[in-house]
Amino acid sequence: MEHARALPSCFVDRYNGWKSSRFAENRARYEHLADKGQKPSAMVISCCDSRVQVASIFDAGPGEIFMHRNIASLVPPCTPDGNMHGTSAAVEYAVTALKVEHLIVVGHSSCGGVAGCHAMCSGQAPELEGKSSFVGRWVEILRPGYERVAARKDETDPIRALEHEAVVVSLENLMTYPFVQEAVAARALSLHGLWVNIRSGDLLQCMPETGKFEPV
Repeated sequence: MEHARALPSCFVDRYNGWKSSRFAENRARYEHLADKGQKPSAMVISCCDSRVQVASIFDAGPGEIFMHRNIASLVPPCTPDGNMHGTSAAVEYAVTALKVEHLIVVGHSSCGGVAGCHAMCSGQAPELEGKSSFVGRWVEILRPGYERVAARKDETDPIRALEHEAVVVSLENLMTYPFVQEAVAARALSLHGLWVNIRSGDLLQCMPETGKFEPV
């Protein structure tokens, strides 16, 4: 492993602080999880953005949330083509093995992935359009949301609207997975869409009756 390097001291110091404080205070909980395994009630699909800390938002401890993070909190449509699909694998495991009761998609303000999608789809980011761009190919998932926003000529804040659409598109795509469909139909699983404002801390939820985002 010639390219690997020792962990910087700043991270070592943080680890030692965690081990001697929060881990020590919750040692029994960690031992229980190690011996009995995890049984989270919810899966959260969130953005990789370092400013979004969903466990903190919900005051969740270890073992309570099965977490998956990716660019812009996107879920691709079900594509059983034999290739590697990280988000799809995480959803499959959460629903079929862990049998979570809630699957929550969390978008957020100032999302770079969403802004990148908007720039690409509007022709302002040609560097994202080529097959060599992993980011471009990933945010292509959101193109249907971009087209919906673009069709709304009176939209005053298209980026914010597209952040909301990222959540909606992911919820729509989740329902293309047969095992999600079956769990929802059996009332064993419920889907939820949220959007958090990083600056204010406000949390909005997508209302199933209207598709609008309203305060929690």
